[in-house]
Order: sequence, then structure tokens, then C-alpha cells
Amino acid sequence: MSEYLITIIRSVIAFLLLLLMARVMGKKQISHLTFFDYCVGITIGSIASSMAVDQNIKISNGLMALLVWGLFPIVLGYIGLKSKLFLQITDGKSDMVIENGKILEKNLMKNQLAIKELMLLLREQGVFNVQDVEMAVFETNGQLSILKKSEEQPVTPRILQTPVERDHGPTIIISDGHVMKNSLKKLGYTKEWLLGEIQAQGALTFQDVFLAQVDSKGNVYVDLYSDDLKKEVVQQRPLVGSTLKKLQADFESFALQTDNPAAKEMYTEQAEKLQKVLDNITDYLK
Repeated sequence: MSEYLITIIRSVIAFLLLLLMARVMGKKQISHLTFFDYCVGITIGSIASSMAVDQNIKISNGLMALLVWGLFPIVLGYIGLKSKLFLQITDGKSDMVIENGKILEKNLMKNQLAIKELMLLLREQGVFNVQDVEMAVFETNGQLSILKKSEEQPVTPRILQTPVERDHGPTIIISDGHVMKNSLKKLGYTKEWLLGEIQAQGALTFQDVFLAQVDSKGNVYVDLYSDDLKKEVVQQRPLVGSTLKKLQADFESFALQTDNPAAKEMYTEQAEKLQKVLDNITDYLK
């Protein structure tokens, strides 16, 4: 068998095994990369690359080495879940490096963190004055967690004790010409209402829309495939029906969002009334 073909086969085997191990080892290997995880990742990559190109290494030996090194973090992680002491031994311990605007020099030396590196980590978090920091913790993965002093924190509606409307964030309801039926149903809207919204913004059918989003207030953003698509006159009667259906869907959505029993009952009642109106006038809106 050709050496090139053998290398290809060994590389494919190593790649598939690495892919399997990445799925088994979980997201912690990437999101929470401690020094131990870093060493394990480098060693596994080195074994896989050697197994792919070095034909003096038996595939069975390479697979066994990858299996052993892949099991190490899984077993140690499981033991760490059961024992905090063992987790501290393998992952290390977080240390406070700033307290009440004062730098703790001993903890900096303990973690071999220079003052320039500390200032760099602070600037990455948008902090340029150490005095503004109430507490800063140097985590086991090398990141710096910061709590600003109360007077330096941004003002929020909770601090001002101001009630705000609940926001579910923009939701995609059309993607690449396809209606996201589950998302639309979850928000309480109908396809007829959605069709009226996109037609009001220049689309003729759902297939003309590349992307459509709706926010918590029912505002719809539409991006068409063709930016030169001419906006035709929308027939008014179907649009009236779509508007009424939107209102009915809004009432149902408000009933689901509110925690006030009286408001929930009121919204539900209005939604039912609007539905009866729609049932009576649907034939006249075609």
C-alpha cells in the first residue's frame, strides 16, 4: 500500500477519534481551560499528529494512548465533582488580587502576575482606575473577574425601582424564505399576520424574505433577497384582517407574559372577543 494512502487513512482515523473525544470530554475543555486542561489538550494533539504521520507507531498503540489521555480529564472531573479538595488540587484556587481598591501584592506574587499584566486585564474589562474596583479575583483559567464599586456601576431600572416591560429579545421568524413555525406559534402570532407585515415592507410572499425578526413589542424587521424589489400596493381588506389577527395575537401574548391575574384575565377575554369578530368578518375580507 502506498505511503501516501497509509498516511491519509491514519490521519482520518486520528481525526475521527479526536472529534469523538472532543464530544465526550465536553465544553469545559474549551470554556474553562485550566493549566491541566491545556497540557492534556496539547498532549492529545501531539499523539494524534504523531500517529497520523509516523508509521513506526502502531495505530493500536496510538489509539490506546489517546484513549488513556482522553479518559484522564473525564475521570478527574468526575472525582472533582465529588471532592472539593481534589478539585482544588487539580484546577487550583482563585485568588483575590484587589480588595476595596487596594492591590494585594502577596497574591500577585503568588500567581506570578506582574502589575502590567494586571492593568492589561483590568483594561480589557473597561477599568482604567484601580480605585474604582471593589474586588478583583484572578481565576484558575487566567481570567480576571471584577466587581466595581457601587458608585461606579451603571444605573439600572432595578436600582431606580422603575418597572420596565419584559423583553424576550428579537426572534427570527423567517430564515432564507422559510417561516419558523414553532417560533411564530410560541410568540402567539399567525402566518396571516406575518404575511401582512412583510407585504407592508415590500415583499410579496415569504420566499421574497431572506431574514425577518420580531421584537417583544411586535415590531418586525425584514430583509429582502432583492433590495430593488418594488413595493406593490397591498390590498387593504386582507391587510385589515392581518392587523386584527395581530391584535388578537398580541392580547394572547400579553396574557402569557403578565403575572397579574386580573390583567391576564382581561387580555384573554379581549383576545376571545377579537377572535369572534374575526370569525364573523373573515368571509368579507377576502
